[in-house]
Amino acid sequence: MEKQLLSGDEAIARGAWEAGCHVAAAYPGTPSTEILENLATYEEVYCEWSTNEKVALEVALGASICGARALATMKHVGLNVAADPFFSAAYIGAYGGLVIVSADDPGMHSSQNEQDNRYYGMAAKVPVLSPSDSQEALDFTKQGFDLSEQFDIPVLLRITTRIAHSNTVVAVGPREAREVKGYDRQSTKTILLPAFARRRHVDLEGRIDRLREYTEQTPLNRIEQGSAKLGIVCDGVAYQYAREVFPDASFLKLGMVHPFPAERVRRFAAQVSELIVIEEVDPFLEMQIRALGLQVTGKDRLPRWDELTPGVVQRALAGAVAASGGVASEAGTATATMELPAEPPTPEADLPMRPPALCAGCPHMGIFFALQKRKVIIGGDIGCYTLGALAPHEGMDTCIDMGASITFAHGADKALGEQDPRKRVAFIGDSTFFHSGMTGLVNVAYNQSDVLTIIADNRTTGMTGHQEHPGTGKTLKGAPTDCVDPEAIARACGIEQVATVDPYQVKETRKVVSELLAHDGPAVLITKRACALVSRIRETPKRVDPEICIYCKTCLRLGCPALTSREGKAFIVDTVCVGCGMCADVCPRGAIS
Repeated sequence: MEKQLLSGDEAIARGAWEAGCHVAAAYPGTPSTEILENLATYEEVYCEWSTNEKVALEVALGASICGARALATMKHVGLNVAADPFFSAAYIGAYGGLVIVSADDPGMHSSQNEQDNRYYGMAAKVPVLSPSDSQEALDFTKQGFDLSEQFDIPVLLRITTRIAHSNTVVAVGPREAREVKGYDRQSTKTILLPAFARRRHVDLEGRIDRLREYTEQTPLNRIEQGSAKLGIVCDGVAYQYAREVFPDASFLKLGMVHPFPAERVRRFAAQVSELIVIEEVDPFLEMQIRALGLQVTGKDRLPRWDELTPGVVQRALAGAVAASGGVASEAGTATATMELPAEPPTPEADLPMRPPALCAGCPHMGIFFALQKRKVIIGGDIGCYTLGALAPHEGMDTCIDMGASITFAHGADKALGEQDPRKRVAFIGDSTFFHSGMTGLVNVAYNQSDVLTIIADNRTTGMTGHQEHPGTGKTLKGAPTDCVDPEAIARACGIEQVATVDPYQVKETRKVVSELLAHDGPAVLITKRACALVSRIRETPKRVDPEICIYCKTCLRLGCPALTSREGKAFIVDTVCVGCGMCADVCPRGAIS
């Protein structure tokens, strides 16, 4: 069998292909983005970037209802957006296998929270699989499609950042070709009118009961007997850390965490002297173990935030294991002490702090510069432009969720009215606008708030690595398609005052911003300039003439990483500068050429 070195995301894509998946849909979001990017390279699978996660799941559910195997992938907060169809999908079931991937982000490497989406599976009453490496990511994806069809239910595959982005050796196989079964009308199953939905809920409880029997027997959950009497229950990447820190312990390694295998846990607890649960982020397993009446060490010592590491696990549990000695389990036996390995060395922390910054030539710098020193309240949004909240721009007052910039600004305007003279502004990117900003803009037009919405159109989904979206003119597969115009959308939403500027022309942009801020009623400004990393501009680097420069620091307010100071004058680092010219445009003395 061929072996490849794959990340968890690549392995999920491969697993979906091997399982005979026909349709896959997603909205890009770290750490899940690479799943669809890799799956799109397989010709047999239709893949798309949907406008948001709700749309993606509804597309996948539609394909499943028509007998096709379907996959929907998203980051953890994306499942919040898709929660409506997610809960309904559990009632409806899966004619063609339906697997939903939630990529959670402990440590918030690129997210606004650390929610644990294993709870979503419990709430929606769907099975949850939790792989611990890339091989299991592939295998569990294939198993998920089989389980989905066997039990007529969607399957949630929960991974975390370290599983998504870490590479391990994977044994890969051929594709198992599957025919699309076709559409068979079952109105009492797929039309969730209250009369039908009540019956579907009863049916769902029966399916979960059968899955509860399955989880007690499945090899996805396994006991690994060690030489020590310490017993550890874990799932996902926490299993890898626990194995490293406690190589001699006994393990109950859970690959299927919901429905919870209660009897298997009881049997395991009876075989050990002390029980520990190691998991990221919340006490999902621990809560259910405690509900069985078992004594367990878990989040009373382990953190409820941030990622786990072998060092974190070792430091948190050293006292519990090495010094416990007399704590009794339900089985009534004494806890055996266990020597911990030496603590891994801490790397030298002598590197200087390097705060995140917008890229050299980023068009967002132009519009943020134009907003500086204004009497405004700015609702921010999710994207690389969120870095505009930092100095020198300080160009955002909030960042809540995708699309919330416009709705926040509207709410602030209705709450403050004329008692606060500051203009309410919403700042949102083009991809985020298509994702969930359009409904907020319709609301602004319909309910007439005095909000200026700025759509920063950089022709890509920048934060997640330059994916296509409805405004780029290309699909995920690279095929040409209609290019949706944000200006036309804004006018169609009911906004009459709409303007478009090139943010590289900073003075002109500032002039138009002034005009729109003075306008009473809803308005939209679109800044149109491609991301510098996409357009790959590389003009002759600009240069500061020190004889002319008076070091007024106006250019430094752009926040460009190529701009600094040297010997009391502004200075441009030519190896960083892309020659965009924004600094030359704002220099009041003409010192930059």
